[in-house]
Amino acid sequence: MAAFTKNSPLPWLKPAVLTGSLVPLAAILIGAWRDDLGPDPIAQALNQLGLIALVFLIAALGCTPLKAMFGWTWPMRIRRMLGLLAFFYALLHVITYTVLDQGLDWHAIVDDIVKRKFIFFGFSTFVLLIPLAATSTNSALRRLGYVRWKQLHSLAYLAPALAVLHFIWRVKLDVREPVAYGFVLAALLSVRLVDYLHDRKALLMREI
Repeated sequence: MAAFTKNSPLPWLKPAVLTGSLVPLAAILIGAWRDDLGPDPIAQALNQLGLIALVFLIAALGCTPLKAMFGWTWPMRIRRMLGLLAFFYALLHVITYTVLDQGLDWHAIVDDIVKRKFIFFGFSTFVLLIPLAATSTNSALRRLGYVRWKQLHSLAYLAPALAVLHFIWRVKLDVREPVAYGFVLAALLSVRLVDYLHDRKALLMREI
């Protein structure tokens, strides 16, 4: 058997991630079917779907720091998948809110977005995720060109930050959990910033 290395092919990686990503959704659906989501099942489903979306957003953002710090290449192979899974769960979160919670009452939905801060930031997060998901393919990269594609996908840094704010203002009182996600996000962004500054310095040294 070939020895495992940090750069080994890992053909099972993407199927394993995809299968594992569907487990939380299955748990929510089973809980709903068994009437086991508590006294307010819609709110419980909303909270769980939103949290899963945030986890995948932060996981996708963590792929490059893992490569920078440890030299692992396998996280980069699933970064796109993690981003799309974040969009998938965010979409389910929005559908649950608009359809099940608000009954497609668009006047009430718009009123919520305008007047309730946490919903405004949640809606803003979802809006940012739409172009990221729509341009996640290689063909979109070729159409846009690398520079414009890279500029657009810098939204991937802003979206999880807005999602954390959405989470903080949603829970209002006990903010320990969303703040913990905020610290993880800040750490990942710090690694990305250090890596970016190192690359810029190396580029400037080559130009001298």
